[in-house]
Amino acid sequence: MPRLKGFRFPREVIAYAVWACHRFALSAADVEDLLAERGVTVSRETIPQSVNRFGGHFASCIRRDRPGAADKWHLDEVIVPINGRKCWLWRAVDRTVIRLISSSNHGGMLRPPGAF
Repeated sequence: MPRLKGFRFPREVIAYAVWACHRFALSAADVEDLLAERGVTVSRETIPQSVNRFGGHFASCIRRDRPGAADKWHLDEVIVPINGRKCWLWRAVDRTVIRLISSSNHGGMLRPPGAF
């Protein structure tokens, strides 16, 4: 993070405000409320100024630390009978994680793979 000499708030407060804006897409009012809960009184004008000044650095750090998508994804479709009714279950699988995409009951209507 760039030098913060001469700023009213310590480095940690500015870093938290900018991080919260970028990480959770919060408004200036929301960040002001978060800081107020921690005992820091800041105006709404200060937060966008800090975000504009230091936001690029934090955004690049967040993108850098976020795990990338795996090279290949596989989509599986399974028809499972539950209480005598057919239910479709779709799941996406990458290298490390299985994610449930959808589970639905279509009353005998067959859906093509990839149609959600």
